[in-house]
Amino acid sequence: MSRVAKNPITVPAGVEVNVAAGVVTLKGPLGALSQSIGAGIGVELVDGQLKVAAIDQSRGAHAMSGTMRALLANMVQGVTMGFTKKLTLVGVGYRAQAQGDKLNLTLGFSHPVEHIMPEGVKVETPSQTEILIKGLDKQKVGQVAADVRAYRKPEPYKGKGVRYADEVVVIKETKKK
Repeated sequence: MSRVAKNPITVPAGVEVNVAAGVVTLKGPLGALSQSIGAGIGVELVDGQLKVAAIDQSRGAHAMSGTMRALLANMVQGVTMGFTKKLTLVGVGYRAQAQGDKLNLTLGFSHPVEHIMPEGVKVETPSQTEILIKGLDKQKVGQVAADVRAYRKPEPYKGKGVRYADEVVVIKETKKK
């Protein structure tokens, strides 16, 4: 059995859990999320804890039970605290500006870049060189951050580009004649 799936998920007060018809729905102070349960996996709520177990003894069910437990733990954290990714812009003239559900970026191209946020993801720009991407779903927040970073990845010679706040860019030495 997956060692990850053995650990129960503690459901904090204020989070409502509904397990029915192969779907787990969580409602918390920040919003609601739902996840379908894969075949061969059982999820039950016992004494304020979610327990995940493989119903059949197949290798795939054991592997997916750990994955399902991790997804449910992320959902619990998402509806209680939410997820945040911080990006920074490094480079002369690189700017970001949030307007509603759009992020306008000036990244040294001949045209401005406009990124539209998907449903459930919000963007803030505390300064012109910082971007905060927030949301309930960890996968969506991470994917949006990766998409924004992909517009101009940090280059290895000067380090210019869009990078995660905790990312370390190793600067290469320039070629000598």
